[in-house]
Order: sequence, then C-alpha cells, then structure tokens
Amino acid sequence: MILSDKKILEGIEDGSIVIEPFRRKCLGTNSYDVHLGKHLAVYIDDVLDAKKHNQIKEIIIPEEGYVIHPGTLYLGVTEEYTETHSSVPFLEGKSSIGRLGIDIHATAGKGDVGFCNKWTLEISCIHPVRIYADMPIGQLIYFQVEGDIENYYNKKKNAKYIQRSDKPMESMMWKNF
Repeated sequence: MILSDKKILEGIEDGSIVIEPFRRKCLGTNSYDVHLGKHLAVYIDDVLDAKKHNQIKEIIIPEEGYVIHPGTLYLGVTEEYTETHSSVPFLEGKSSIGRLGIDIHATAGKGDVGFCNKWTLEISCIHPVRIYADMPIGQLIYFQVEGDIENYYNKKKNAKYIQRSDKPMESMMWKNF
C-alpha cells in the first residue's frame, strides 16, 4: 500500500519519516518531490572494475547549469536528506525529467527501511540536457511494511552506504569481494 499525503505527514510528525529540508509545497497526493543537489560526479576510468574501488571526479553544478551528455554516467545526489523507519521508500524520476530524456536511476530506486541519507542518483540521458542544482528531479513514494522488521538498513554491520554525505557515493560493490 502506498502512503497518502496525510500518512506521509503523520510519518513526519511522529519521526518515522524524516525529510530535511521539508517543503510542504513539495508534498503531492502520494509522493514527495526531491531536488538535485549541487554535486555531481563521474568515474575517472573508462573501464570500471566491480572488484576495485573506482575513483570519481567531482563536478559542482554552476548557477548557469551544467550540460550532461549521452554515454556518460553521472552520479548525482538529492538535496534532501531522508530517513525512513517504518516504510519502504521508492525513488522515481519525475515525468517532466523523463520527457527531457533523463533517467535518474539505473537499478537502485528502492530504499530499505532504516535508510538514512541523501539519495545517490545514477543519471543518464539520451540527448544533451542542461540541468540545475535545486531543480525537481524525482519523487519519493512510501510503501507500508507488513510485519516486524528484524534487520534495519542503518543497523546492518555490512551496510555500505550509511556514511552521511552531501556528495554522491560511488559504487561500493568492491566491498562485497
């Protein structure tokens, strides 16, 4: 079951959902709009290795925007920090972003109960597009969880993406080997 705007507000009031900064105008009927942060990153190497820590180069989006190009994976980050303690957050791109030919995630649209961080975005495009910091980029949808939680993401010993950061996080797949 997807949480309605009233249920999302209840979660914010009782602390089971945290959105910082929270802007009431970004709350939709059953979702919350998130915005692109000012930090992007691209991988340095042309060939990535799943068993190695692939280094990234940081890009700061200037006020006049930044043009992204097809064939490059850009790691972005949401402006909003979120915590979800009793529901499952899903991040989807806004339809207006999709109509510009931008994808904001390749595979990682679902968060875990206990996820506490900004969202790293896996941005790609099919046509060059100028993007801007603070532009609406996606929407969070919350699904109710049935049953008790045994293993919250932020309490897992092997959780790889729990260090709070304002910058996008590169793949930590290498930690699995």
